[in-house]
Amino acid sequence: MTNFAIVGCGHIAKKHAEAIDNAEGAKLIAVCDMIPENMEYYTEKYGVQAFTDLAELLKLDDLEVVNICTPSGYHAPIAIQIANAKKHVVVEKPIALTIEDTDAIISACKENDVKLSVVHPNRFRPAIMELKKALDADLVGKLSHANATVRWNRNQEYYDQAPWRGTKSLDGGVLMNQAIHNLDLLLWTMGEVDEVYSMAATRLRNIEAEDVSTGVVRFKNGSLGIIEAATTIYPSNYEESLSIFGETGTIKIGGKTANYVQHWDVKEMDESQVTDLMESVKADPFGKPGHQCIIEDMVEAIKENREPIVTGEDGKRALSLVLALYESADTSKPVKL
Repeated sequence: MTNFAIVGCGHIAKKHAEAIDNAEGAKLIAVCDMIPENMEYYTEKYGVQAFTDLAELLKLDDLEVVNICTPSGYHAPIAIQIANAKKHVVVEKPIALTIEDTDAIISACKENDVKLSVVHPNRFRPAIMELKKALDADLVGKLSHANATVRWNRNQEYYDQAPWRGTKSLDGGVLMNQAIHNLDLLLWTMGEVDEVYSMAATRLRNIEAEDVSTGVVRFKNGSLGIIEAATTIYPSNYEESLSIFGETGTIKIGGKTANYVQHWDVKEMDESQVTDLMESVKADPFGKPGHQCIIEDMVEAIKENREPIVTGEDGKRALSLVLALYESADTSKPVKL
């Protein structure tokens, strides 16, 4: 059994606790938060130890992995402290808010020979996995372009829940906080980015960061991409989708949270094959929860002494794309990565 702890007992921590509780080979043994009341849910539901001091938590000899669920701006110092204590690290997206902090996290984990996994759980959705298999098998052929879309609603009450929400120093806007999952999928399927050009605005929410962003991308393989992300959609989440267009295939994964195959036209697949694939995804569009997949993968990575499926470098790539889009929007110029 691999023992886990959670640092930061806000909203997302409950999803981590549930994932650990359901994951094979994992056990939650402790939580840590500066506010004791935030930990009551976990001590009562899971019977775990509670700590207000991270240093004290890290003294637990039987603790092996720590999940970071704090506001994004605090990820780096916490991750480095955990790594220096020789504990493995699972960090919520984004890995950090700057490349300098990200490199410091990655270096600390390498120097201490501990595993580092970034929570980009959407890779484990059945529809997304089918898309990746098709691309890896070259069924779509030479890539033309892609479209990554997040049209969601985060109302003012959402941002007013905590003073750090929507700030540039601790949270970021729609790209950093919501769309970064979709951008990770874009990079995972289309490859490395060469250049971006972006515009952003804060239109409807009283926040410091952007609530709507549009951008165009040139990938290193020569294909192009379009990015649209917003938390301004009325009255609720409308769409998250990823569309891939190639010489011998057109695929769109969509729905409110990119869980369904909305279009699949691939030259080397006949109608019955496509129907079977779409029905298979439709029968179980969510699959095993992505957070649980991340936890179980960390358990196996430790056992097998291998890198987790979603690495620190993967987290850095997604962050680099977001930061390049921000820089382009700020300067009104294309940005090379």
